Amino acid sequence: MIMPAEKELRAVLARFAQARIEHDVLPSGRTSRALEDATYTLCVITGSRTVEQALRAADALLDQYTAGRAGLRREDETLAA
Repeated sequence: MIMPAEKELRAVLARFAQARIEHDVLPSGRTSRALEDATYTLCVITGSRTVEQALRAADALLDQYTAGRAGLRREDETLAA
């Protein structure tokens, strides 16, 4: 699977969250379509078949991004010393 850029993943997660909230608060045809579209996009970007799998995959990817940044900081500190 090609890893999405962190910024793109976070944007898709935010879009999904907003669509989910709007649909839960005041369900309509528009909010249903927006949630369906956001769910589809999240599944595609994470290579998942269900929203539950997609959210778990997104969490794992965000953990990888965080670990990668921490590793870079340690490397920078080593080089500075």
